[in-house]
Amino acid sequence: MRHLMSPLDFSVEELDQLLDLAVDIENHPEKYAHACDGKKLATLFYEPSTRTRLSFEAAMINLGGSVLGFSSAASSSASKGESVSDTIRMISCYADICAMRHHKEGAPMVASAVSSIPVINAGDGGHQHPTQTLTDLLTIRSLKGRLGNLTIGLCGDLKFGRTVHSLVKALARYEGVKFIFISPEELRIPSYIKEDVLESHHLPYQEVERLEDVMGDLDILYMTRVQRERFFNEEDYIRLKDFYILDCKKMGLAKDDMIVMHPLPRVNEISVEVDKDPRAAYFRQVQYGVYVRMALILTLLEVKVC
Repeated sequence: MRHLMSPLDFSVEELDQLLDLAVDIENHPEKYAHACDGKKLATLFYEPSTRTRLSFEAAMINLGGSVLGFSSAASSSASKGESVSDTIRMISCYADICAMRHHKEGAPMVASAVSSIPVINAGDGGHQHPTQTLTDLLTIRSLKGRLGNLTIGLCGDLKFGRTVHSLVKALARYEGVKFIFISPEELRIPSYIKEDVLESHHLPYQEVERLEDVMGDLDILYMTRVQRERFFNEEDYIRLKDFYILDCKKMGLAKDDMIVMHPLPRVNEISVEVDKDPRAAYFRQVQYGVYVRMALILTLLEVKVC
């Protein structure tokens, strides 16, 4: 039995197999419509979510399975003081696989240590978001045709952005990837990412503050929102929330084949006028998320479809 806590839990070869499976699901959905008949997915979401929770639910339903769970800590026994360990032991009696989102870093790892069913980390605090990373990798490979030899700009909240941290760790394993980190001083990428992931492997990166200065260099622009829920000081949030706004003028500086990605939800960081640009990939990204979560469920449940 395997769990998914980090995108690094899969080797590059295993990731390639997972992404290949997701592509086959996209091309032949009818082949997988009953792959999980009789199987149940538990969605334990202690923190609010729209895309991730509904994407997991859609993935399991598309596979013929069913879903049970809760969408906030307030509607679970966590509000009465039940521990994560006790909750997962109980859920293991009801379901075959579990997706957990929690505001505390490491909570899904704690659950996986005592669980008798596979546990998927659906986001833990500002730490990791591995299934968003799988979504991002599938999006990049599908739209750019490769995962190596790319220059990717990550823009916005790089300090608290768990999607950014997970994606950097995953892409660092591919050849020829250059990272450009675009953020204000207060929201820079954590030093442990730079030191442990990039510098220790001699990977090139650049830190800048102005998006306009690097737009023409990018193959991929990964926008993120400034996350109000991660700030302790409301004044800091208000000062930084509109630091970057991607509009058509800035898009005019980019390559014709650059793609814009975003883990969503967005607030103001991408103007709605950009939605019409063919390089805007963030809504296609959402659809790829369903395919890759279907592939992940099949992989962790060890379900083979001929």
